[in-house]
Amino acid sequence: MSGLYNKEQAKRLFSVIAMGASAGAIVGPSIPTFFVASIGTLNLLLIAAMLLLVPIPIIGKLEHFRISHLDTGDVQADLSREQQLGSNPFAGFVKFVNNPYLLAIGVFILLYVFMNTTIYFELRKMLGDLDRDVRTQVWGGIDLAVNSLALITALFVTGRLATRVGMSATLALIPLLMVGGWLVVALSPAVAVLVGLQIVRRAGNYAITRPGREMLFTAVDTETRFKAKPVIDVVVYRGGDVATAWLYTALSSTLGIGLAGIAVFAAGVAAVWAAAGMFLGRAYDRVSEED
Repeated sequence: MSGLYNKEQAKRLFSVIAMGASAGAIVGPSIPTFFVASIGTLNLLLIAAMLLLVPIPIIGKLEHFRISHLDTGDVQADLSREQQLGSNPFAGFVKFVNNPYLLAIGVFILLYVFMNTTIYFELRKMLGDLDRDVRTQVWGGIDLAVNSLALITALFVTGRLATRVGMSATLALIPLLMVGGWLVVALSPAVAVLVGLQIVRRAGNYAITRPGREMLFTAVDTETRFKAKPVIDVVVYRGGDVATAWLYTALSSTLGIGLAGIAVFAAGVAAVWAAAGMFLGRAYDRVSEED
């Protein structure tokens, strides 16, 4: 989407795109929540696999739409050799490590991954004693609540937030909520509190943080978008999964820190995450003003 729309269009439309994702994600968890007993857990994987085929023809339609309908100013239909991306396979890594703006996005993603990993591991630990089908229903219920809340937020909040108060507030909002949420968990380390925090975090990510994060790439050139962005989305994101899992294991198993202690530590990480979001938002606004 960052290759289809310019910066002004992104602020208006990325929340609408997020609504589409949330609407589909509401249907998905509804299936295991209400029909897992009759369908079976393993058969859910077959349904998911078939649904992955649906977006393939849509991709071609979007490419045609980009050329024929969108007035973005920098969209060109001429794909001559002079306009093709460079062939250096390491260009994305070079651009990433040499660009403070991209490095800040990488730090922002890494801190987000820490939030995701920590909550997931703690929830998995708390729900581990439940029956398998019950766990499936609980996780499905969480997904249903997350995507319902995300849909409402994307419809009424995200676009107005990005256009009226700027990117700094948009990117820092969920991290700041996480600071308060983790402190509540530290004071009351119960499964219901952690489930509530997970719902708020994921809904806020889908409706606010993720669209805002993708808007950041409308401020870079095509070469950077298609070469450095995969480095961030794959290497930093998935590498961050592994690194934060090790960190969580060190905190919980090696050092023996309980949920309350981990929650305090995570609140500090969330504060750094909020600071990174504010830095990125200011950098994005400066680029927009220069354009």
